[in-house]
Amino acid sequence: MRLTKEQVNTIVKICRTIAGENSTVWLYGSRLDDNRHGGDIDVLIESPLPVTLMQRARIKLILEQQLNLPVDVLVNHPQREENAFISMIRPKARQLETIL
Repeated sequence: MRLTKEQVNTIVKICRTIAGENSTVWLYGSRLDDNRHGGDIDVLIESPLPVTLMQRARIKLILEQQLNLPVDVLVNHPQREENAFISMIRPKARQLETIL
């Protein structure tokens, strides 16, 4: 995984602060491949509470400002049927937790 401990902590903290403390944060995409270079940070947030479009935009904006990298943010609500894209990425995604 091509993220530092500080980047992981920032991602988890911002996502949980805005989307809810019980949110689960996943990383998917090119940042999981240690052999690649560059690329944006792809984040999937699963929250027991609905996350509004404005909250999602706020997460993206704050993460991009703090990480100085482009960030894509997907949100899935566990009570909602999972869309095809999320079903496709989930098996390869890695859950992020705060690293002390």
